[in-house]
Amino acid sequence: MFQAFQQRRWRWLVFWVVIVAVVIAAPAVLPVFRLNLLGRFLSLAIVALGIDLIWGFTGLLSLGQGIFFALGGYGAAMFLQLNSSSGQPNGIPEFFSLYGVDQLPFFWEPFHNPLFTLIAIWLVPALLAALLGNMVFRNRIKGVYFSILTQAALLVFFNFFNGQQKLINGTNGLKTDVTQLFGQMVGSPEMQRYFFWFTCVLVFLVWLFVRWVVRGRFGDVLIAIRDDEPRLRFTGFNPTLFKTIVFAIAGGLAGIGGALFTVQSGIVSPQYMAVPFSIEMVIWVAVGGRGTLVGAIFGAVVIMYAKSLVSEAWPQGWLFIQGGLFILVVTVLPEGVIGWFKTDGPQNLLAKLGWVRRLATYPKLEIDGNEEVQP
Repeated sequence: MFQAFQQRRWRWLVFWVVIVAVVIAAPAVLPVFRLNLLGRFLSLAIVALGIDLIWGFTGLLSLGQGIFFALGGYGAAMFLQLNSSSGQPNGIPEFFSLYGVDQLPFFWEPFHNPLFTLIAIWLVPALLAALLGNMVFRNRIKGVYFSILTQAALLVFFNFFNGQQKLINGTNGLKTDVTQLFGQMVGSPEMQRYFFWFTCVLVFLVWLFVRWVVRGRFGDVLIAIRDDEPRLRFTGFNPTLFKTIVFAIAGGLAGIGGALFTVQSGIVSPQYMAVPFSIEMVIWVAVGGRGTLVGAIFGAVVIMYAKSLVSEAWPQGWLFIQGGLFILVVTVLPEGVIGWFKTDGPQNLLAKLGWVRRLATYPKLEIDGNEEVQP
């Protein structure tokens, strides 16, 4: 048993060494375009960690994480727009003049402050998630009904943001690549490289944070909610409070991911709240392995990178591949790729193919130094 533990420990050590080596080598090996794509997909991994927290550990399948993702993106974009509008008439972003607006809307004013922006990109989504979650959880709505409600809320926000042309440029969204930050253009290769490094560090910190959350008594309660909520309630716990907290954490993480994705993609728009995008987020976690954390990161980065490569060669082909991946996970790999490896999936597969691993037996015993007893 100890030997198996040691082998597993060495496997994970090698795994993390390879990941760190890839991250360090990426800026020197990849062209700017590919590096930028990797940075975007790493920012999506932060969103995936939040989904794994609420779905993999708590059993709450949310189809509306695009709401919080877009709010974080809008917060970052509003600050960058204001930071680069000093030369514009009335000191407001240029798009306002297209709609005859000559005074900055009141909710834009706080985003002049960079500290407020850094707090708002995760706190506003977290508070909204806590509010929506508490309204749903205190009525004991769960399962498929919870998923439907989150998707309905997503549609409401999508239509609302689409119609706000005079306030946030509506369907056109807010561009960030031509804005200025620290005296440099946000879309420049130098700034994008900095954003890549910052995203890598933040993904690791978020992984540590979520790993800390799911460990200990709090993590045990989350798993109990997922596996048998009525029994947990019978023991005296209040699942509503725990579900509200964890849903708020996932909302805040989605906001952080949205802000990082926006500054690396160059724009934020209501399309971040489109239903297919929020469903894709769930597929990342399902394919990578829900309840594993590492699987969420793996699923987001690998699937999105594969989507980019396939779409370049075969624009309409990714929908078929994505559907096939989901069918594969549902029918063959319910634990996802990482979960499959954790449950000795490769060895079981080899056994089904006819290769049976020899079992360890007791060593030969010597008797009187001459005779041997075979095991």
